[in-house]
Amino acid sequence: MEQRDYILREIEKIGAIIMAIRQKLFGGTDEPAISVENQAEALKEMMLSEVFIDLDDLLSLDAAATDEYLAGMKGFNVENIELLAATMADIGFTVTAADARLLLQKALHLYEICNRRDRTYSFAREAQITRIRELLPDGMRFDETY
Repeated sequence: MEQRDYILREIEKIGAIIMAIRQKLFGGTDEPAISVENQAEALKEMMLSEVFIDLDDLLSLDAAATDEYLAGMKGFNVENIELLAATMADIGFTVTAADARLLLQKALHLYEICNRRDRTYSFAREAQITRIRELLPDGMRFDETY
């Protein structure tokens, strides 16, 4: 019982941290958003300091290694992985071509990991996957990189 409570607290904590990161990156009512030019760098700094994930390392992993890496992290359930994917995709839709490709590819990996782990079909998730694939020059398919 105590172990289950701990895991639920970790999941909630990671979700809250990612939501706070999104708030800082994209703005809200109490503070301005970080400029588009600085969003990718700010995300890297916040992920390292708040969630202890080196985003450069995560971006360098292939799809299978990303799945294995996140499986070993406490608090990264499907909802939190999807939230991280949405954050990366939102930044990838606005930054320069080189950064955008890396972020969008990783967001696609994360969305596909969610699809593999979650048996519930998500129209919103599939819409994001389609949008990302349309923007990537090669229409990258997850199955081909796994």
